[in-house]
Amino acid sequence: MTKHARVPADDGAPHAAVAEIHHIARPHARYYAFLSYSHKDSELADWLHRQLEEFRVPHALAGKLTEHGVIPKRLTPIFRDRHELAAANDLGAEIRIALESSQYLIVLCSPEAAKSQWTNAEIEHFKRTRPEGCVLAAIISGEPYASDLPGRESEECFPPALRYRYDGRGRRTTKRAEPLAADLREAGDGRRMGFLKLVAGMLGVGLDDLVQRETLRRQRRLAWLAAASLAGMAITSTLAVTAIKARDEAREQRRQAEGLVGFMLGDLKDKLEPIGRLDALDAVGSRALAYYQKQDKSQLSDEALAQRSKALTLMGEIAQTRGDLSGAQSRYQEALASTGELLRRDPDSGQKIFDHAQNVFYVGAIAFQRGALPEAEGQWREYKRLAEQLVSLDPSKKEWRLERIYADTNLGIVLANQNKYGEASATFEHALSDTERLTAAEPNNRDYRDQLGETLAWLSTSRESEGALDDALAQRERLLALLEKQTTRRDDAPLKYRIMAAHRALGRLFAERGDVSQGLAHFTQSLRLGDELNATEPDNTEWAKARAGAYIDLGDLQLSSGDAEQAGQSLRAGCDIANRLIQRDSSVLAWRSQLRGDCLRLGARVALARGASQEANDLSLKALGLATAESAKDNSARQRISLAEALLLRGQAANAFGNRQLALQNWQKARAVWPSGVGVPPSDLARWALILDALGQRREAAAIAARLDTMGFRYPGFARERRLASTVIVRSE
Repeated sequence: MTKHARVPADDGAPHAAVAEIHHIARPHARYYAFLSYSHKDSELADWLHRQLEEFRVPHALAGKLTEHGVIPKRLTPIFRDRHELAAANDLGAEIRIALESSQYLIVLCSPEAAKSQWTNAEIEHFKRTRPEGCVLAAIISGEPYASDLPGRESEECFPPALRYRYDGRGRRTTKRAEPLAADLREAGDGRRMGFLKLVAGMLGVGLDDLVQRETLRRQRRLAWLAAASLAGMAITSTLAVTAIKARDEAREQRRQAEGLVGFMLGDLKDKLEPIGRLDALDAVGSRALAYYQKQDKSQLSDEALAQRSKALTLMGEIAQTRGDLSGAQSRYQEALASTGELLRRDPDSGQKIFDHAQNVFYVGAIAFQRGALPEAEGQWREYKRLAEQLVSLDPSKKEWRLERIYADTNLGIVLANQNKYGEASATFEHALSDTERLTAAEPNNRDYRDQLGETLAWLSTSRESEGALDDALAQRERLLALLEKQTTRRDDAPLKYRIMAAHRALGRLFAERGDVSQGLAHFTQSLRLGDELNATEPDNTEWAKARAGAYIDLGDLQLSSGDAEQAGQSLRAGCDIANRLIQRDSSVLAWRSQLRGDCLRLGARVALARGASQEANDLSLKALGLATAESAKDNSARQRISLAEALLLRGQAANAFGNRQLALQNWQKARAVWPSGVGVPPSDLARWALILDALGQRREAAAIAARLDTMGFRYPGFARERRLASTVIVRSE
């Protein structure tokens, strides 16, 4: 099913917004390919062997240089094993030599092949001796990875050696392999299209190039036959027949090309996504979009228009992940126009409602990232309306119910970011209830488990903001336990990111409860996972933002524990990442305002702790300038609290510098800009108490401190800063 729209998983901040393609070395191969199969499938092996031996590479492709090497004119010779296995794993010298001197291994996959010791031994030997070799799977019956499904083990068509990766030393790992596969079954690609997929994989060319060349060759052959048979007919009849054939061939060519695009945007994209590589996904989207740019959009069928929209959405997702919000917004809006037109043509189609809802979500997501929260809320309320419409069309369809859960979760996020915590928590709890029902019915469903985790994360954040720290901590611990159970997917980058975010959030919650050792341990674990993710995909800005935030959180706790030197080191690491993000795109509010503001404020506090008054003065002045500029663009409660925090810090720095009058002026301004009548998280409530302390309003500050203590808020830095405020000489009346 199409990937459902949703915001990135909660990265642990309290107010957060393919199979891998390797270069294949071309050895001095004696055989172009080795054909491995169960001898019960020999009839189909005869057909495939004959097709490979007889295939002539189109002239326009032969001789071209690809990442697989120079494309040959023929795919010969093909080694076909015609012997039976004499003893388990005893391949014999001839077979071993043939495997080691073959550039590719083609495996005919069926339940019989999956049980064949001979076939498995051939795959195993090839992978152990040829780690850079290419294995291609041709599915003729059964189902891939059916052995993972209870009760369907007999349907497995992939031999064990095909299902797992081998490392550089030729040892089998526990990591699942994703071989390039062609489905020769009639219900799949069919024999001809499946055969062409195998050939395209070996040649290193796009399937559409091969299909077009094959279609053109067939078209020319048919045209010559038509011309010869109609030579005696009138010229007008000849022209008419030729035109009809050309039209039919053009339609067939378009049908095949659009079938390829559908494969690229469906099965291929789904296989590329889990490994977290943006370059491969980018190539898929660009190739699909290039095809449709050559077409007359007004003449596109509903199916073609829908696939064009999917290509635009995919390109938008990639641009968004790389931090190009303007490029992403342009793609999403163009896709939104396409799905809107499709919905206008057929307003009762569930699929068209679904496709349009995805783009409504993504347009709102860009507004969310840029801090336009009311606009994002409007888009996501429309997204929820469309999701409710889907459920009303078919209440029994679990995919539609899951879509409504996504909509509730996203709406809760934007409500929480506008300090509407009560409404946000109620929305999250509704989503959690729905998700738990789906997960209880199908506990092995990955989509349900993933969504359960995201809903728990956001509910925890919202409950934390309401001051229910015990409940927030319990939800996070439940989430981490859920994620840790999925150990077989530890090589899955999105899963690793969720575990990273869970550790970061737990580190913050334990710190707020006053448990410094637990807080430090979770922050350290979060950063270890973040470094692993960064090594996988350095261009992923979502992961980079989470790493920067975790470093800053760690530095804050280290400072609050009295270790200013370690705090400074953590701060520099986090702010280096933040600065690189801002250089990419300064329009992203979470980078420009949140991360940069955190860097400046924590930097000033570290300087104050070290007694560097001038440095603290300079940094607090920059922090105040940034907060003032942001509040001029956005007068929301969240931004006014940030401005008040900057004014509090500016006053502390001025007081340390000896300018007590300036300190008082800034604290009075902080009190004036503080929003009234809105809910604030415990950490912000603590800042309000510090402002009152600095102004000498001890009774009011003490009442807030007592309220925080009732919540269980015992952040070590809070008590220290209250003591610091008591040393201020200037007092208001």
